[in-house]
Amino acid sequence: MENRTEEAKRMGEGGPVELLKIAAPLIVSYACDTIMLFTDRLFLSRLSSAHMSAAMTGGLTAFMFSTFFVGLIGYTTAMVAQRLGAGKTHMCASIATQGGIVALGAYPVMLAMIPMGRQLFTLSGIDAKELTLQTGYFQILMLGSMIPLLRSSLANFFSGIGRTRLVMLAAVASMLVNVGLNYILIFGKFGLPALGIDGAAYGTIAAGGVGVLVLALSYFRKANQHEFDVLGGLRFDRGLMRELWRLGAPSGVELFLNLLAFTLLITIFHGQGLVVAAAVTITFNWDMVAFIPLLGINVGVTTLVGRYVGKKDLGTAHKSMKSGLLLAVGYMLGLMIVFGAFPGPLVSLFKPDNVGTQWQMIEPLAERMVQLISIYLLADAVTIVFSGALRGAGDTFWTMVLSVAIHWVLVGVTFTCFHILELGPVTTWICVIVTICALAVVYVARYYMGGWRSRALSLVD
Repeated sequence: MENRTEEAKRMGEGGPVELLKIAAPLIVSYACDTIMLFTDRLFLSRLSSAHMSAAMTGGLTAFMFSTFFVGLIGYTTAMVAQRLGAGKTHMCASIATQGGIVALGAYPVMLAMIPMGRQLFTLSGIDAKELTLQTGYFQILMLGSMIPLLRSSLANFFSGIGRTRLVMLAAVASMLVNVGLNYILIFGKFGLPALGIDGAAYGTIAAGGVGVLVLALSYFRKANQHEFDVLGGLRFDRGLMRELWRLGAPSGVELFLNLLAFTLLITIFHGQGLVVAAAVTITFNWDMVAFIPLLGINVGVTTLVGRYVGKKDLGTAHKSMKSGLLLAVGYMLGLMIVFGAFPGPLVSLFKPDNVGTQWQMIEPLAERMVQLISIYLLADAVTIVFSGALRGAGDTFWTMVLSVAIHWVLVGVTFTCFHILELGPVTTWICVIVTICALAVVYVARYYMGGWRSRALSLVD
């Protein structure tokens, strides 16, 4: 009986149930982040389509400037998972500390990038009204940019050790504060002045601070201190910091270059006028609903693959990838039906309170673009799962090279379609979708080439 119990437990390793134990709270966490972004833009769309579009471009640019550090710190998840799998729990808190040191050191760099962001907006050709709104929104977010980096360093520790419910609780707390504060500050409720788009930025920063507080209280809890020697890990560790930069920097460079490419892609669309800008903003709001929660599966796959790599169990690491693929594809199949069949109601949710003739041009364009999202949802699922598996196994450099190349091809395709071939927004959007599907094929090919297996065996020796 005991042998059968052990066999059943072993057979469950790397399966969908084990993955969901880690990924489900993270899916909820990322869903909370999605709700925050979605409601910000939904509230601002009531003021005007320009407010909504400005929040997207300004927020994307602020996040873009932080992405190198987000990607670098993000690799602490795999490092913590690998040490946990290898039984070296005393190193987990030290890894989290190195992430925190990176977050603190990143802040002055972020502040120094504010003029660069303003210059990027000026050169983009965006409508003057949207330009003024997004510049103010961007600057406020940059002033609070250290908060999401600190939150990331703490959340990655708990993700790496598999206690993702704490990450979920922090995300839920942040979401509730964000939605409530943004409603109050944007529209000026309870006697406060209406701050509009600036109020959305202030609410976002305050909500992030609440998330940091929740995670910090859990991190320094006595039981956690005892289990992982948290206080003993509060020091600079040259070896771990070197490993973090060696393996995490490719992820950071990848994330930065990809987000820079994505921001330029959005900016090129926004440069086509307010109608196209509003339509593509609505489209990516719904794309975000599909994509961001899927990042929970990505982190879950990275965590489990890293854990089993730490145990030198590559078969179960591969099984973890297949479990993630099953869950991600199932999730996206449902959304394909929603986006394909109901684009009208999805778009009309963003209709401004004062509807003008401009909305009559925005609505049909946005409906067509939202409907086309359904084509590449499965490609997104494949990309998310295979990239998580490759990172968990330590194959970060070539993953970066392939991903960045495809994303910059996206920018080239978009620029060529609009400015050289002079194609319309729908045809250009179709070309973008084809390129996104190519990214998924690249990740699958890299994984099945098998180089990650030999590299994985040397990671924690």
